[in-house]
Amino acid sequence: MTTYHADHAWLGGERAEAGVVVETGSGVITAVRAGVAAPPPGAVHLRGLTVPGLANAHSHAFHRALRARTQRERGTFWTWRRQMYDVAARLTPDTYHALARAAYAEMALAGVTCVGEFHYLHHDTGGRRYAEPRVMGEALVAAAAEAGIRITVLDTCYLRGGFGMPLSGPQLRFGDRDAAAWAERAGPPPATGHARYGAAIHSVRAVPPEEIAVVAGWAGEHGAPLHFHLSEQPAENEACLSAYGRTPAGLLAEHGALGPAATAVHATHLTGADIALLGRSGTAVCLCPTTERDLADGIGPAGELAAAGSPLCLGSDSHAVVDLWEEARGVEMHERLAGRRRGHFDAAALLRAATSAGHAALGWPEAGRIEPGAPADLVTVALDTVRAAGAPDGALLEAAVFAAVAADVREVVAGGRRIVSGGRHLLVPDVPAALGAAIAAVT
Repeated sequence: MTTYHADHAWLGGERAEAGVVVETGSGVITAVRAGVAAPPPGAVHLRGLTVPGLANAHSHAFHRALRARTQRERGTFWTWRRQMYDVAARLTPDTYHALARAAYAEMALAGVTCVGEFHYLHHDTGGRRYAEPRVMGEALVAAAAEAGIRITVLDTCYLRGGFGMPLSGPQLRFGDRDAAAWAERAGPPPATGHARYGAAIHSVRAVPPEEIAVVAGWAGEHGAPLHFHLSEQPAENEACLSAYGRTPAGLLAEHGALGPAATAVHATHLTGADIALLGRSGTAVCLCPTTERDLADGIGPAGELAAAGSPLCLGSDSHAVVDLWEEARGVEMHERLAGRRRGHFDAAALLRAATSAGHAALGWPEAGRIEPGAPADLVTVALDTVRAAGAPDGALLEAAVFAAVAADVREVVAGGRRIVSGGRHLLVPDVPAALGAAIAAVT
């Protein structure tokens, strides 16, 4: 049992509370009390603003190897994708584990206590199954454990190289013969303490319509979350309309993929009817602002989606940066650029996207809150940096969301275990060195 005393903590309202005591035991929060001026005897003092652990709802761990390499080129998402395939072609279970371990440790340093890994790198080169068919997914689960965070492995069905196109080259590593073969390999979700499993449809260009229902059915049968890339590029919409006479959202709706357990990733280029479909069905939307602008994808209709009824969550996707604070304020800043008006989402709404909404999308609905019964996930952001200095007590959420960066995270507790203290990872002693070595091995 450990007791923490936070100078200030966000308990879900519109403002932070002062002097918050959080008692924990067996990995969960057992009691919360606000207005306690001094730390109780033996309490761990959390200096700054403490919030629930952050959920990174959309990650491709191996994309971390692309940072700085792809920023030198001009082009589009499609030209960037060629460099991504080059890295994918080189990964083995061991190098994948090392890269994911370092990437997840970087996330922990930024306050992430749970990651959703959109996992489609299933097979050996040439598409040959490993002797242990889930070995690549197991490498991710082990990596998350060693970095001290929870994970939802979103096992991804990826069957085509485009509309009507077979897989080729590095894509062969991604594909199962059909959705039935994907479901057989995915199997019943294993039970582990820090890992849960879900399903993913890579995109409508990679999974034919007749196979979408199989993946959605697997998710429904196992009570698992279902994620999919949606309308990231106008070219995808145009090709889908040409092939099927429907938008990607319409096609997914027709085959049973939308609903409260589903999450659309990006959802950048939508029609009004698409937005209504997503909102009416309760489908969540995961926005990844730093990747969407890095790849010149465009600005999605976040405000319209939220108004229609879609919960919003956040992901770092290709890891152009790993900073959920930047992702959160990116949602608001993109809306300001698109609409030339300020104040679409307040700090509390953006924090909910980064915490409780993200956890719910990953199949951890009990997480992302500082309240009794929730996992003991706490993230403390320093308020004495040049970015937050001078913020009044009534605007501490705004200081964190609109000014803080990942490097301002000082303390991280995940499942009752301290994994970051004083800005240093306690389980992976030298995260930059681990990243450097892991990236060098695959580039």
